[in-house]
Amino acid sequence: MKRNILKIDKEKCNGCGLCINACHEGALQLIHGKACLVSESYCDGLGNCLPQCPTGAISIEEREAEDFDAAAVQSNMNLIQSQSMPQFPCGCPGTQAKIIVKKQVAEMNLSATDSQSQLNQWPCQIKLVPVNAPYLENANLLVAADCTAFAYANIHQRFMKNKITLIGCPKLDEGDYAEKLTAILEQNEIKSITVLRMEVPCCGGIVHAVKQALINSGKMLPCQMITLSTDGNIIKE
Repeated sequence: MKRNILKIDKEKCNGCGLCINACHEGALQLIHGKACLVSESYCDGLGNCLPQCPTGAISIEEREAEDFDAAAVQSNMNLIQSQSMPQFPCGCPGTQAKIIVKKQVAEMNLSATDSQSQLNQWPCQIKLVPVNAPYLENANLLVAADCTAFAYANIHQRFMKNKITLIGCPKLDEGDYAEKLTAILEQNEIKSITVLRMEVPCCGGIVHAVKQALINSGKMLPCQMITLSTDGNIIKE
């Protein structure tokens, strides 16, 4: 049957993933860095994703397409939710994945001593980040021990800028990060990894997890290890 359905101009798509967050039916995914309609039966043709696209890559066209299937949509959304997030009894909204769109500095009313945050996504805690979050595709990853943000004053501009930041503490967090990082590497095209750790021995756990994830995934990626002293200086780069 003919009906309204989504059309994506791959040349215009910049892979930002904003349309994926806006689609309540789970009809869109990032595949090889571009937004794709994964099933015609998931798309209701209402175009809630259109206003979120910054490049005008999405439009609605009338053509022959599969019928919209509400039951299939619900099943798909249940699957996405079960795979993408750990389940918390509180249903905490702080675990919902989103891309942070930066405003122009002039719009932010910053004081002379302020600088703009370079955190590009939420959540940033390794254990909370969904392995299929749209911002991971074609990302340069910063995997940082959480103390580094307090030790190094210029972490945003020097290390976080233009990267997806994942933080954790291998001493205080339960379990090993290697399994989660392996899944992230296996399910996404990652460009590079920068590991930022403190000089203290327990931070070796975050380095080990990244190395093990690279081995497990079988991927050879550019990987830089940077060590900070407890007084905030770079001692190894």
